[in-house]
Amino acid sequence: MSEPKKSSLLIVISAPSGGGKTTLCQQLLAARPDMTRAVTCTTRTPRAGERNGIDYYFFDPEEFQARVQAGQFLEHATVFGRSYGILRSELLDKLRLGRDVLLNIDVQGAATIRSRMEAEPELKPALVTVFLTPPSIRVLEERLKKRASDAAEEIERRLGVARKEIAQWSHFDYLLISSTIPEDLRQMLAIVEAEKMRATRAQPPEF
Repeated sequence: MSEPKKSSLLIVISAPSGGGKTTLCQQLLAARPDMTRAVTCTTRTPRAGERNGIDYYFFDPEEFQARVQAGQFLEHATVFGRSYGILRSELLDKLRLGRDVLLNIDVQGAATIRSRMEAEPELKPALVTVFLTPPSIRVLEERLKKRASDAAEEIERRLGVARKEIAQWSHFDYLLISSTIPEDLRQMLAIVEAEKMRATRAQPPEF
């Protein structure tokens, strides 16, 4: 069984709700054809147009739990009665093909992945964690209000959660202060290029 290529990256991007990580992930995937997203497993039913293995891996609760018991998930959680998780094999298979893998995950999930890395010698060298956040809670509140998709009470709840999430920024490798979509992408691409040039990953020169 082949090992992940030294230059392959496992990029984890986290942000508070409304922080812009979904948009950034979409932009990054479009800008880097060599990068692919990690497909999440879930027990929820597919929505219209969703495809198994492309949008999600759809499992029934029994199969999901069996995989949990078998230790196949790197990270998993149950939210409002629906389970979600990332298979170790999903990450390793793509890294072994020389692909960079992008994982869009919440702060709690990122913490779980970091804590698991000591027991994951194949994945640990590839891991790069990025925390994306607006410069202040005030700016985040403005973004949530602009979306006009949540009631005032829900926005306040999200802001309360966001304060706790933002407090975790120092546990990430990089802090990316969000401004505009093009600037966020520029900074994220700079992070990717810098990580590619680390001595532990770079192709050594011939001499």
